[in-house]
Amino acid sequence: MTPIAAPAIPAAASALRRLYVVRFAFAVVWAIVMFTTASHLGPLAVTLLVLYPLFDVFAALVDARSSRATGSVLGLHVNVAVSLLTAVGVAIAGASGIPAVLRVWGAWAIVAGVVQLIVAANRRKMGGQWPMIISGAISVLAGASFIVMAGADGATLTNVAGYAIPGGIFFLVSALRLGRIADEN
Repeated sequence: MTPIAAPAIPAAASALRRLYVVRFAFAVVWAIVMFTTASHLGPLAVTLLVLYPLFDVFAALVDARSSRATGSVLGLHVNVAVSLLTAVGVAIAGASGIPAVLRVWGAWAIVAGVVQLIVAANRRKMGGQWPMIISGAISVLAGASFIVMAGADGATLTNVAGYAIPGGIFFLVSALRLGRIADEN
């Protein structure tokens, strides 16, 4: 693990703060729109389900670019690869129905949650990372529940839509905590 360079912390915190606010806003808007389509797997739902991991790719790339000076960005690059695979997997699973989508989404939530946990734990010295650590752990649990739900009768995408809201809130809380660090610059 590469130690975080002290002078780089305020600049990285400021960049992460902006990114986390955008991630919060995206998650809330995405969840609201997804709730409107959660009862069936139509073209809009599939598009939204593909869009979410693609947005995660974009966010991880922005994060990696702004965080290079604070340590390793390997976890973020892993997240990019996993999220790209998930977008393709969800697009394919959409043709098979909600249970298949829930399995792909659940596997992604587990892997992305583990990666988020590791990245946030490595950034602890930066500050504002406990919400991200908690969010990563919740993502792992939520992913397992999606996989279990896939086997239930009458599975819907409502919980997938709901999954985005706590994640968004954790990004907002982390952004607020990072604000103090960014202001030290």
